[in-house]
Amino acid sequence: MYAKYAELRDAKGYRDSDVAKAAGISQATLAEWKKGTYQPKVEKLIKIADFFGITLDELVRSKT
Repeated sequence: MYAKYAELRDAKGYRDSDVAKAAGISQATLAEWKKGTYQPKVEKLIKIADFFGITLDELVRSKT
């Protein structure tokens, strides 16, 4: 799921700090998510999805 987030972030030209501020997540939390040691709560994932203008389902599901 982090890969989808990173893909969206890069495609839109955002930095982690932009997303962190909008979603109320620290940049350290995003770094832990990237390393796989933290999984954002649903409420934060919803805020991230809203930030990118996509559904939660689109954020959490990978293309197969």
